[in-house]
Amino acid sequence: MVKKRKIFWVGAICFLVCLLVMLLENCNSPDDKKETKAVTMSTPDAFVGSSTCQSCHAKEFKDWQKSDHFRAMEGPNDSTVLGDFNNASFTADGVTNRFYKKDGKFIINTQGEDGKNHDYEVVYTFGFYPLQQYLIAFPGGRLQSTRASWDSRSQKWFHQYAGQKIYHHDWIHWTGTGQNWNTMCASCHSTDFQKNYDFSKDSYNSEWKELNVSCESCHGPGSKHVNFINSPEHKNGDHIRNAGLLYSKNTNPQIQLNTCAPCHARKADISSSVIHSDEIVDNMIPQIITNEFYHADGQIREEDYEYGSFTQSKMFHSNVRCSNCHNPHSGKLVMTGNALCMSCHKPKYDTKEHHFHMVNTAGAECISCHMPMKTYMGVDNRRDHSFRIPRPDQSVVYGTPNTCTSCHKEKSPAWAAEAIRKWYGPERAYHFSDDLLPGSQLTGKSEKHLIKLLLDTASPEIARATAASYLTGMQTRAGADALVAALNDKKALVRYQAVRSLENYPVDSWIQSAVQSLSDPVRGVRIAAADLFHRLPGDAIPTSARSKYAAADIENKKYLQYQSDFAVGNVMQADYDLQGGDKVNAILNYVRGLKKDSLMNYARLNLSSAYNALGKNQEALMTLKEALAIDPRNDRIFYNLGLLYYELGNVPLALENFKSALLLGSSDPGLYYNYGILLQQQGNLKDAEKMLLRGYAISPTAINVNYALAFMYMGQQLPQKALLHAKVLRALDPNNPDYQNIFRSLGL
Repeated sequence: MVKKRKIFWVGAICFLVCLLVMLLENCNSPDDKKETKAVTMSTPDAFVGSSTCQSCHAKEFKDWQKSDHFRAMEGPNDSTVLGDFNNASFTADGVTNRFYKKDGKFIINTQGEDGKNHDYEVVYTFGFYPLQQYLIAFPGGRLQSTRASWDSRSQKWFHQYAGQKIYHHDWIHWTGTGQNWNTMCASCHSTDFQKNYDFSKDSYNSEWKELNVSCESCHGPGSKHVNFINSPEHKNGDHIRNAGLLYSKNTNPQIQLNTCAPCHARKADISSSVIHSDEIVDNMIPQIITNEFYHADGQIREEDYEYGSFTQSKMFHSNVRCSNCHNPHSGKLVMTGNALCMSCHKPKYDTKEHHFHMVNTAGAECISCHMPMKTYMGVDNRRDHSFRIPRPDQSVVYGTPNTCTSCHKEKSPAWAAEAIRKWYGPERAYHFSDDLLPGSQLTGKSEKHLIKLLLDTASPEIARATAASYLTGMQTRAGADALVAALNDKKALVRYQAVRSLENYPVDSWIQSAVQSLSDPVRGVRIAAADLFHRLPGDAIPTSARSKYAAADIENKKYLQYQSDFAVGNVMQADYDLQGGDKVNAILNYVRGLKKDSLMNYARLNLSSAYNALGKNQEALMTLKEALAIDPRNDRIFYNLGLLYYELGNVPLALENFKSALLLGSSDPGLYYNYGILLQQQGNLKDAEKMLLRGYAISPTAINVNYALAFMYMGQQLPQKALLHAKVLRALDPNNPDYQNIFRSLGL
């Protein structure tokens, strides 16, 4: 009943993100224009500890000790704990917290997973600035981060998610999976973290080489470097690339970004087994810039971090790297104010003639217009790294934010758009958002914009991949052709999203072309291809592709297994089971996922489908009712209830739930199809036609709606009306045997 939904998790939803990569260079190198290739002689095999680096790299080591990387995690003592534990008290959102010391230990008394207050001992500090959290040890090797956090700037306790009363069984409660350090945070706050999750016991035996983000977190294990530096070959003046490290001086921008991205991207990790590659999709799937997490034009909205923004920017595509602006060891800016921008840009941009604001005011700062700021985690101010030019004209049409009215709150976007027109002329330079915005609306006019952006190799990879993801709902021949063409794209993230989007297209439109993706050189693409072919019966996979599928499917299973401590990972496994026909294990994994996150309602929709597939319709009905109690304004739940009641023979309740979904504004053409067919069965032909035509207006290429209309009009002896919809069927699925009588009758 419900198609599989892909969810991208956050590397660290609720905690501090490290500042930027610790690399050695600060300026563009001669290697900048070289192709990005593997840069190691071989993989270093042992960690030596940051103290080993100090003797040769004293300045870098000293800078690092001033960084947030250095203080990412520490043992609790009077020097490391910033919060007030002098019998302090803090009450917010219905929870009272008390902070005190006992026998040299730091204790927090707060609400536990049973809803009652308990004493909890702080075992680690977590983060440093602008806030510090505290980790508590729980059974099963879990470390949990408390909701009550210390504001390092204002020197006070505060609640993240202020104003929200979070139920103690909620996944985002500090004792829940959403605040679990092992899963959500550890890989970015320690060195060589190994999660070591035991699925059968739902427990962790996590390990790490160093408690904080050390030198080897970015440069890689140092044993070969140390051995080489101490070798006779080095003393005789011989050299090897990177001196035995994974990443070192003069690394090109893409390699540097790949080093930063694992902790500065919203993404899903593929495996604990890292492939040392210049291609990021070998190791993680970055969240693309859809309007689920970003604004529809790509501006930051949710806690998106820097990678997704920076890879949109002209900066990145001009070989600017993180270390051009940030000291990679201290994390501090290399210059302050407009001087940093003027180190590359022409002086004319730092004049009133360009920015039209009084000099030496906030409005005259480059970052005020080109790097708007948003606050996350209550006190953590972060700037958008897409470095975009403000577009209030887009705000007028699409409601996206713009920096002009963010400051001039009393003014309208139309006022700002007129000011921009007056200052800079009537024409705006093309930006990929000119196509992404109308494409994201998913109307009848969206497809041409999405196809244009997808095939525009001059646009950023992440924007083109986003266009591919939106095409999944179009299901036209043109959409299929564009996605199939994208399977050969040079950019891995584009290929990955193209494969994912083909899941909703007819199999014969992609099966021959997508075989190559099973052996794509990039692991993430192979995993997506395995998932695409997994939904097919075994005998439907081309014989020549079966060995490739088997190999890719092993990687896919490992990926799913690695995600199994996430609630969403359990649901992904359940989806895999359900598509493979294993309904029993699908149900077990859906239930397991819901136990970790009871509000993950889309899992209930799929769980209901699994129950229905086993003929357990009362369980399916109960599951949908539970979902409705949590989200009573979800049109999809009402639609599914209508389908289930129809299957149970309860036509009045089926009609009632279809109507409820309709009143909630459902845009699913399937609702209008099923509602129309049911009205037709009840003899209400006039309303049935209206309903089907509403579905056609929402999605002119919905094949089931067009078939129903063509069939109905043929039965009413209205061939001219039937012809319009028959032509759609002819264009989309000309060989379908169900349509041949209609085609012959209309002379098609």
